[in-house]
Amino acid sequence: MLVNNQYPGPTLKADWGDTVVVNIKNSLRLNGTSFHWHGLRQLGTNIMDGTNGVTECPIPPGATKTYKFRFTQYGTTWYHSHFSAQYGNGVFGPIVINGPASLPYDIDLGAYPINDYYLKTADELVVETQHTPAPPKSDNVLFNGTNINPAGSGGAYSRITLTPGKRHLLRLINTSVENNFQVSIVGHDMTVVATDLVPVNSFTTSSVFLSIGQRMDVTIDASKTPGNYWMNVTMPATSTCGSSLNPAPAAIVHYSNAPVGLPTTPGTPPPDAQCRDSLSYVPVVSRQAPLDQFTPSAKNTLDINFQISPLVFWTINGTSINVDWGRPVLDYVLNDNTSYPASENVVIVDQKDVWTFWVLENISNVPHPIHLHGHDFLVLGASATGAGRFTAADEASLRGANPVRRDVTMLPGAGWLVLAFKADNPGNWIMHCHIAWHVSGGFSVDFLERVSEQKAQISAADSTAFQDNCAEWRDYFDKSGIVKIDSGL
Repeated sequence: MLVNNQYPGPTLKADWGDTVVVNIKNSLRLNGTSFHWHGLRQLGTNIMDGTNGVTECPIPPGATKTYKFRFTQYGTTWYHSHFSAQYGNGVFGPIVINGPASLPYDIDLGAYPINDYYLKTADELVVETQHTPAPPKSDNVLFNGTNINPAGSGGAYSRITLTPGKRHLLRLINTSVENNFQVSIVGHDMTVVATDLVPVNSFTTSSVFLSIGQRMDVTIDASKTPGNYWMNVTMPATSTCGSSLNPAPAAIVHYSNAPVGLPTTPGTPPPDAQCRDSLSYVPVVSRQAPLDQFTPSAKNTLDINFQISPLVFWTINGTSINVDWGRPVLDYVLNDNTSYPASENVVIVDQKDVWTFWVLENISNVPHPIHLHGHDFLVLGASATGAGRFTAADEASLRGANPVRRDVTMLPGAGWLVLAFKADNPGNWIMHCHIAWHVSGGFSVDFLERVSEQKAQISAADSTAFQDNCAEWRDYFDKSGIVKIDSGL
C-alpha cells in the first residue's frame, strides 16, 4: 500500500502555527483506512485525531475525507493509518513542522524514517500473532524506504550526504510495527535537540534508543576525515524488543567531497539500552507535576497482561479494547449518551486542568512502547526490567520537576512506569501500545477527557461530515461481507 504512490508516504511540511488541510481519498479496493497525526495535540480538534472507532468511522473504499487542524507544536512527527495494523503495509509518512531550534545548525537533512519490513502483509501477521505470543522477525530494516536485500541480491543502501565543516539536523523517526532500535554512526557523535515534539537541552551521545513511534532530532557535525561511514541499527539483546533476519541493518553516511563507496570500518556495537528509554533528557520549556497530589490507588493503576485462550489478546485491567468501526465513541458524545460499551475500555477524566497520574504495571515480560494521543506526558519514573509492581518505596524515586516529556515511552518488561498529564484538552484520547499486533490485540484504553465540553468544540459542518462518513462506512461494511478480526485499531 502506498500514499500518493510513495513509500514512505510524502513528507507533510508546514510552519509552527499553520492550519493545514489534508484531503484523503481511499483508493484501496477492499480496505477501510484512517489517518492519525501522531503526537499532535489536536487542541480543540479531537474530531480530527484520525482514530477509527474512537473519533471517526473508517474511510471506506472510494470515499474521501478532509482533515483540518493547527500545528500548535513544532519538530518532527509522522502520520499513519490506525485501521488495524494497516500502517505496516505502507500507509505512513513523515511530518516536519518548522520552528525554533535549541541548537544552531547549518543544513536540515529532513525526516529520516527507519522501520522494520516484512514480506508477509500486516494482515497475515495479525492472524499469526493471535496464535502465538512470540513476535515475528522482520525480513529487513529499511532506512528512508530502502536497503539491500539481506537474503540475496538487489536493493540499495540509503545514503545520507554531509557537507564537510557543516552542522546537520537529522530527524530520526521509528515507524516500525514491532522493532525498537538503537542508532549509531561510526566515528560520529549525535547531539539530541528534541525528543518527540519536545525541544530538550542539547545532549551529546554516541547512540540513541528509538522505540516504536518515537522521534529524535539530532545534529551531526561533519568534522571527520571525508569518507563513507556506516549508520548502524542494533536491537537490544532481548528478542522481545525487536529482531530481524537482517543481522546488520545499516545505511551510509557520505561526505560530499569523498568518492561514493562502501564504508570500510564496521564500528562497535553501542552499549545495550536494554529496551529502556533514557530519563536524562531535560525539556527546554519546564513543566512540573505536583507529586504531593499523587496517591497510587486501584483507580489510577493500569495492569498490563495477555491471555492465550482461545487466541492471544492483550488486556488492561482485564479488558481488551474492541472498537466499533460503525459507531465510534465520539458518536456517544455527540448524542449525550454515556452508556459506553465495556469493550471500549473507557476511563473517565472529567476534572478541568487537574494533573492526572497513572501507574502502569507490566505483568508480562514483554516491554511495550506506550503512546498517548492528545498529550505529551511527563515520565515521572520507570523501573528496571523485572522489578515487579510499583510499591510505596518506589515513590521516592519519582521526579516531578521538569522530567522527560514526550508522547511515547517504554514500559519495562515485568516492571512499572508512572506517567502524568494535565486534563487540559477535552476529547477522546486513546493510550495504547505501539506494537501493531498488541494494539490490534486489544492493548488500549480510551481516556474520555472533559467530554461534556468537547461537544461545543465541534462545528455543525464537522458533525455533519462525521455522520456522513459513518453512514458511508456502515453501508460499505454491511454490503462487503468483510470480517473484523481484531480490535480495529
